[in-house]
Amino acid sequence: MCLAVPARVIELLEEDRATVSLGGVKVACSLALVEGVAVGDYVIVHVGYALSKLDPEEAERTLALLAETGTDTLPPASDAA
Repeated sequence: MCLAVPARVIELLEEDRATVSLGGVKVACSLALVEGVAVGDYVIVHVGYALSKLDPEEAERTLALLAETGTDTLPPASDAA
């Protein structure tokens, strides 16, 4: 199953890339598909690409729902396949 999740942009990098925070984990992603992203914005991330910007209130609601279902954390590296 694939899941696109809200992530907060914490650093803009060169070449349309950014560092985002996914559940406290810092991950690099491409911003090539989204314009006008700034530090502090929320984006929907799927397979390493930001797909769209997301309203902060909607991002917080979505993250809260993920937390309720127990899907707000990433598996430990040893569990990832």
